[in-house]
Amino acid sequence: MAQSHAHRTTPVGNYLGQPIYQTIESRHGTYVFDRIAVSIDGEFPLDQLNKDELLIKPGLIYRPKY
Repeated sequence: MAQSHAHRTTPVGNYLGQPIYQTIESRHGTYVFDRIAVSIDGEFPLDQLNKDELLIKPGLIYRPKY
């Protein structure tokens, strides 16, 4: 899972006790929360990601903001 120094906006909810931020900003651009990843046996298969999406702990998928 990618996790770097990123600027995060106000939380819009939580998942597994962790905040879900509406957007996160990194040196690669701005990403918008899209969905919660499907967990299979405690793992998050990467084939559920579309091009340029990020998977952030604990299983949140963010897409680029266009």
